[in-house]
Amino acid sequence: MRSPLDKVVEHQKAGRPQGITSVCSAHPLVIEAAVVQALDSGGDALVEATSNQVDQYGGYTGMRPADFRDLVHGIAADHGLPLDRVILGGDHLGPNRWRALSPDEAMERACALVAAYAAAGFTKIHLDCSFPCAGDPAPLTDDVVAERAARMIRAAEDTVGEREAERIRYVIGTEVPTPGGAHEDLGVLAPTTAEAARTTLEEHRKAFAAHGITGVWPRVMALVVQPAVEFDHLRVVDYRREGTAELRRVLDDEPAMVFEAHSTDYQRPEALTALVEDHWAVLKVGPGLTFALREALFALAAIEDELVPAADRSRLPEVVERRMLAEPAMWEGYYPGSADEQRLARRYSFSDRLRYYWPDAEIAAAQTRLLDNLAALEIPLPLLSAHLPNQYARVRRGEIAAGPRDLAVDHVRDVLRDYGQACDPNHKECA
Repeated sequence: MRSPLDKVVEHQKAGRPQGITSVCSAHPLVIEAAVVQALDSGGDALVEATSNQVDQYGGYTGMRPADFRDLVHGIAADHGLPLDRVILGGDHLGPNRWRALSPDEAMERACALVAAYAAAGFTKIHLDCSFPCAGDPAPLTDDVVAERAARMIRAAEDTVGEREAERIRYVIGTEVPTPGGAHEDLGVLAPTTAEAARTTLEEHRKAFAAHGITGVWPRVMALVVQPAVEFDHLRVVDYRREGTAELRRVLDDEPAMVFEAHSTDYQRPEALTALVEDHWAVLKVGPGLTFALREALFALAAIEDELVPAADRSRLPEVVERRMLAEPAMWEGYYPGSADEQRLARRYSFSDRLRYYWPDAEIAAAQTRLLDNLAALEIPLPLLSAHLPNQYARVRRGEIAAGPRDLAVDHVRDVLRDYGQACDPNHKECA
């Protein structure tokens, strides 16, 4: 059974650089930006939920896989994007959230996790078993990671049955960048070696055979390796293709497999283009999109301060700061430094730990109030120019409406446009 992802692989294998952007976010406005981008480009919207955001218990968003599916499909339907152009993915599915448990207990939950994603109709599954559980040696060896990945694939396949399983495309890999960016300041970052990548492939082949799933191998569409791209709180490590010359040849004998690049957030457009040209055909971006969303919403809050009486304002930045201080678990272990440095990081860090707080009830209510307040007004063009100059230019050209929601979504699309050009340089945009 064909997948929309197959054409990306086929183009790469035919020597035509093409890729697809993987939007890793659960925020409705980011998902809306991905849907609108797909509509305008004529491409597909690949939207992925991470195991932290969405799991069988609800994750930090409160959503289970079926809930996330319904959210994405609802936004697509509202905008008229056909569902056959929507691809749902699961990102970093594995025992990550249950590392404090024994390997057997953690893997039991990880298998239930991937089964829930498969049952909900997710057709791109990234298997991440690289995190040690209680009592495991660290780091895990390739054979252990591969064996656990094979167990998860078996759980997914058994859940949906042979016919539906033909729709699923898997992603494997043991050198997986930290979800959401590095937790500490970056040192020297080196690409995965070609030897390590070949070992990963070989160990997964053995594990597939041991679990009786050799027939799944042609549906393993991508291998995650580290092309030496990453970001931390203040710095971005840009892609340098001269360091990956040998690594790029590893998949030459894998007719159905390309590379998947994680942590591509904040890469310059030319670096994104080089990644796609060098066979990293799936470009994952997450914090970079919610970072852009925060820029847009805080800019709108600054406009609100100029137009709305003080008693009626949303005070969104203040609400965010208060709630992050009241519930510090998602940031305090990640942002070192003085109180002033931590304050700046809470708002402006590339790691964007703020993204975990958008589902908070008070913050969500303040966001709604902000958008409602400005929707009831006509934003003066000079104010729009001062705070969102790219959107001002598009409003002037008649390309977008001047409503606050349209402005926020379009600002997120400023990031997606760079990815689109890298994914398909012969098209004006790419989903």
